[in-house]
Amino acid sequence: MTVRSVRTRIRSSLVTAGALAGALVIVGCSDVSKDKDPETREFALQGRELTIDSDDSALDVVAADVEDVRVTRWFDGHAVVGDAEVSWRMVDGKRLELRVKCEGVVTSCDASHRVEVPRKVAVTVDNEDGRVNATGFGTALKIRSQDGRIVVKDASGPLDVESKDGSFEAVGVASRDIRAHVRDGRVRLALTEVPDRIDVRSKDGSMEIGLPEAAYKVDADAQDGSVEVDVERDASSPHVVSAVSQDGRIRVHTV
Repeated sequence: MTVRSVRTRIRSSLVTAGALAGALVIVGCSDVSKDKDPETREFALQGRELTIDSDDSALDVVAADVEDVRVTRWFDGHAVVGDAEVSWRMVDGKRLELRVKCEGVVTSCDASHRVEVPRKVAVTVDNEDGRVNATGFGTALKIRSQDGRIVVKDASGPLDVESKDGSFEAVGVASRDIRAHVRDGRVRLALTEVPDRIDVRSKDGSMEIGLPEAAYKVDADAQDGSVEVDVERDASSPHVVSAVSQDGRIRVHTV
């Protein structure tokens, strides 16, 4: 084989590789999903309980005057040599699954869902990554979040919240029974009605609990942080407040 033929083969190989790389980029860039305009779908619900199972999405969950579960979603994503897509389905009429798939060499996905739930339905939210806002619930509300801020507004039913990484805020809440365990993040409660029981735990983050005027049995302990209790205290009160923080300031006051 001559030197010239070897050079020709090398040059041809390089051109072929470049063409293939270019083809891959073109194919990858064509796998683009831009759903900036929202899409809405309704799902039939069986019974009075709903679990929302979501990942990698911001959630707005609202108690509304609807008969079925109404979901509106926004999605903007792309993947180079991969997948960028969303899916939704109701399982057994009780479990709403919201999924975001964003896999590839270079990916970018942004998803959010608004879930309108019939009133008088108890709701459990299990979200792996993304903020959760819940508004207007008079029924039991349970929220579990792996990573993301949780905000609850205008709720009056029992409230049970767990967050591994993200703050928790409850505003305009009339719930008589509140449990909130936050691993890493600030906790802020502003109540409009006198509660029967509040149980708040935080490993790393400050804690502020605003209560209506009344006498409370308060147990507040911060291992590394100050404690300020500015409500009337009565060891025999049926209104019990327990606030424990490993690392962060605790403030319990009248609003």
